[in-house]
Amino acid sequence: MTLLERARAAEAAPVPGRPARTATVEDLRRSVRERLAMEKVAAMMGDNPERARNELRAACRQAFAEGGWDAVTPVERERLVADLVDVVFGMGPIDGLLEDETVTEVMVNGTKSIYYERDGRLHRSPARFASDEQVRVLIDRIIGPLGRRIDEASPTVSARLPQGHRVHAIIPPLSPDGPLLTIRLFSRRVMTLEEMVARGSFGDDFRQLLVWAVVARKNVAVSGGTGSGKTTLLNALSCHIPAGERVITIEDSAELKFDEHPHVVRLEARPSNAEGLGEVTIRELVINALRMRPDRIIVGECRGGEALDMLQAMNTGHEGSLTTLHANAPQEVVDRLVTMVRYAVDLPLDAVEAQIGGAFDLIVQTARARDGSRFVSAAAEVVFDAQRRACVLTPLYERGPGEERGRWLAEPGWLDAAVRWGIIDEEEVVAWRRRLSRQAAR
Repeated sequence: MTLLERARAAEAAPVPGRPARTATVEDLRRSVRERLAMEKVAAMMGDNPERARNELRAACRQAFAEGGWDAVTPVERERLVADLVDVVFGMGPIDGLLEDETVTEVMVNGTKSIYYERDGRLHRSPARFASDEQVRVLIDRIIGPLGRRIDEASPTVSARLPQGHRVHAIIPPLSPDGPLLTIRLFSRRVMTLEEMVARGSFGDDFRQLLVWAVVARKNVAVSGGTGSGKTTLLNALSCHIPAGERVITIEDSAELKFDEHPHVVRLEARPSNAEGLGEVTIRELVINALRMRPDRIIVGECRGGEALDMLQAMNTGHEGSLTTLHANAPQEVVDRLVTMVRYAVDLPLDAVEAQIGGAFDLIVQTARARDGSRFVSAAAEVVFDAQRRACVLTPLYERGPGEERGRWLAEPGWLDAAVRWGIIDEEEVVAWRRRLSRQAAR
């Protein structure tokens, strides 16, 4: 037995009058690392996962056999081995949270705490990571198979797991209190507009308007803050795109789900590698998408110069396109789009607003209430006023925080034209208007 092993055995040995020290996964991991390099296990995991697990278990048995673990019962040893396998091959303390369908976000604050979001509210998990190194091992194992890396030279990383979950990590020196890991979880299935009505996100009358907008090939922008339900609503809208159309989705990180549509082509941007090469931006993908015979282009989130190419696509025969962007109100959507376009090219303000007014037909604003529930807080129609040389927004619908139902302020100008063209059934529109009149009379 080596001097180090004797010292650990002395630490593990019970002392009269003092409670026996409980062995931890971190103790076992340190002991195993003296016998088996974790880098070797990680490399082996890609080619032969079962062999990698067997090698790790064999190293654990060797560690137990070579001393220092006499005070640990066989049952406790089995638990420690299982926990170590979870740390190395699973997600450790957050494994259960990632399997929980009701959890939408997991936040690891180093060794201090683990929080998760459920139904729009934050909860603290009783589980914790044993060390910063354990968090780093998890981060490396998550991003390693994706061809990404994180170190002091590049201390931040954003990536997507194969399941579609979005991952962001940041480590010291940018996070002085230890490595931070945030995982945004996405449901394995698409929530429908009908389910959103049942949850109180909006009424059936607003659901009907959204369906008509998609069927009538109106360009729709869904805006809102982080976690307000923009992607969820965009997915729900996609369910009403006719099956005979070719849809191309463009995203920074592939989050949209179009499982029900038969003809969807997905494009995903790519960040630069460690050498600063190989980046493919959303703007480049939008340009490429125009050469792929799209009926509709869906940009998962518009945040930069791609706004110019997206507006040009919407103004040149690609009606019915959808996008999301961060904004606090429909009017701010126009302001942000102007800013994004002018990042890409120096155009006069009125020329940019003319592009926006010609491109978008409807802006839908999402919000999150204090109780965590998501709802549609506003909707506005977009037109370009040629005399004023500016975009004019006509408010259609609004709903304040704490209100159970929204108020209709107007109806979109394109509704009657869609009826005349036979896109929307006239009897449905008449019945819809009657319902709105009854609501207004209450």
